[in-house]
Amino acid sequence: MQDPNEDTEWNDILRKKGILPSKEKLKEQEQAAEEREQQILQQQSVVKTYEDMTLEELEENEDEFNEEDERAIEMYRQQRLAEWKASQEKNKFGQILEISGQDYVQEITKAGKDIWVVLHLYKQGIPLCALINQHLNGLAKKFPAVKFVKAISTTCIPNYPDRNLPTIFVYLEGDIKAQFIGPLVFGGMNLTRDELEWKISESGAIKTDLEQNPRKQIQDQLMSSIKCSFPTRKEESDSEDD
Repeated sequence: MQDPNEDTEWNDILRKKGILPSKEKLKEQEQAAEEREQQILQQQSVVKTYEDMTLEELEENEDEFNEEDERAIEMYRQQRLAEWKASQEKNKFGQILEISGQDYVQEITKAGKDIWVVLHLYKQGIPLCALINQHLNGLAKKFPAVKFVKAISTTCIPNYPDRNLPTIFVYLEGDIKAQFIGPLVFGGMNLTRDELEWKISESGAIKTDLEQNPRKQIQDQLMSSIKCSFPTRKEESDSEDD
């Protein structure tokens, strides 16, 4: 197809007859089309950008949006605000809470819908209890959506035997989902925070980012070390021959 912008004799004839627009008019049409295209691209860019903006960034850039954008952005702002409030409501713990028996119903049974509660029964003067409280404090910060609670054992359960300490109960909406009772369950003073995290994660209360049970890694290393310390049958045979 011949370019209508070219300076040819035929195009001149067509311009004179009004079939083709004059060069000036054609240039104006092209410029108007370019401006419309730029405007559309700018609007698309704004829409794409505000979806990635925080609430603060939306407020800073609100002068750049037109009326149509403002309506869409207001809906988006309300959505982001609702998400933020839900996140704040969900991640409202972040530290281990000390309670007594009087607080049990309010803090555990009535903790709320979909709220997991990890309760540690302990006593002062028991080293493993102190270690677990230390680990739970770190886990409470790592998993702020989970409610971590500790209580001196006999304030919650009268005459609770010390031989059962430490004890951890895991609750969901007031129902016990898991229980870990006594020092043997925790593996003694060698218990690491990762091992405790894995153990609690098996109850469903937390979603760990650990890829496998840390205790299993230690056991595998011990078994490997034990195997290496014993001679193989070939080595035994060679020793007998000597």
